[in-house]
Amino acid sequence: MFVICERGGKVGALKQFIRFGWEQALSCLFPVVIFASLAITQIIPLPFLPRYDWLLIICILMQWFMLRSGLETKDELKVITLFHIIGLCLELFKVHMGSWAYPEEGYTKVFGVPLYSGFMYASVASYLCQAWRRLDIQLMQWPSSYIVAPLALAIYLNFFTHHFWVDIRWGLSILVVIIFWKSYVVYKIDKSRYRMPIVFSFILIGFFIWIAENIATYFGAWEYPNQANTWSLVHLGKISSWLLLVIVSFLIVATLKRVKEKDPSTLEANVNRYYGS
Repeated sequence: MFVICERGGKVGALKQFIRFGWEQALSCLFPVVIFASLAITQIIPLPFLPRYDWLLIICILMQWFMLRSGLETKDELKVITLFHIIGLCLELFKVHMGSWAYPEEGYTKVFGVPLYSGFMYASVASYLCQAWRRLDIQLMQWPSSYIVAPLALAIYLNFFTHHFWVDIRWGLSILVVIIFWKSYVVYKIDKSRYRMPIVFSFILIGFFIWIAENIATYFGAWEYPNQANTWSLVHLGKISSWLLLVIVSFLIVATLKRVKEKDPSTLEANVNRYYGS
């Protein structure tokens, strides 16, 4: 974290760090429920339906609870639904190509892909939306949408095209560093504001998702070919894939947020938020 407003010395910094961790934990509520469900359904078999179907029911109920309780807004639900669709399309293709598999039975599997899998992508969007709102995130020195949109599309398409053509993920990663080198986010904890370089935040989120992926595969969320007989650590090279997926997710959320901020109906709320009513 890079401090913009100092307050309270070391004790104050520790309190701010704890507050930051608490806000992050609240933002991760949806992913935590998914991981907990994976663990519980692996240990305790549920009756009447296969495990994948129960996981889908749990995800739908959790999504309903998030919206009903006000933890998520209707606009955030739209973003999460978009990520659910994007994730399912990627899952259908990757499973077809043999990148990974869902070996268990399920009534809600489509072409070998259980429908609950889309919620794992949606949970990433849920985290981004929640953290964005809770930490009052602002984008600084953000590149033009004419650059951001094609870059996000190229990253997403490379997940498909590298099976038939050259894998350009490292070239895209270098391009991300160049384009976003001067960009950073400003976020708020209590009454203090901090900033973090965009590229560094991409790396952090991608790394922690890789850790989450190891937990998920351990509890049988899905299975890589080298995990067919016994579980093993997900290859470190997968961090690059998650890093790029995080970048796509962040760019989509950022673009939608910027479009929303330009809506005249939200102008007054933004002015009050920045300058006080």
